[in-house]
Amino acid sequence: MKLTKKEAISTAKNIRMTPRKARLIIDLIRGKKASDALSLLQNGNINKRGVLDIFKVVKSAVYNAVNNKKLDINKLYINSIFANDGIRFKRIMPRAKGSASQIIKRSCHVTVIVKEKK
Repeated sequence: MKLTKKEAISTAKNIRMTPRKARLIIDLIRGKKASDALSLLQNGNINKRGVLDIFKVVKSAVYNAVNNKKLDINKLYINSIFANDGIRFKRIMPRAKGSASQIIKRSCHVTVIVKEKK
């Protein structure tokens, strides 16, 4: 992925949460100003389990932009944010008559790209 001088990226891998549940949180902050997104995730307005993990990724992307690219924190917004499939843990649940069924425990990779408005 090729980034411009006005963009910064951050990625969290193997978050123990299904991508479908992560996308519910991600859809709430996509396109917002970075400060608004951080305050929305931090203040507990969203009652979901994975909010803290997504908050850390967004915060890391904002700090990457400020510290590494020397961008203005007041002009940053979330340009792109997405959750992809991570590794899957396969477990077995014992069932009746000596059989077993498979349980798939999913994880996801969350990627955030912040960009500076002109």
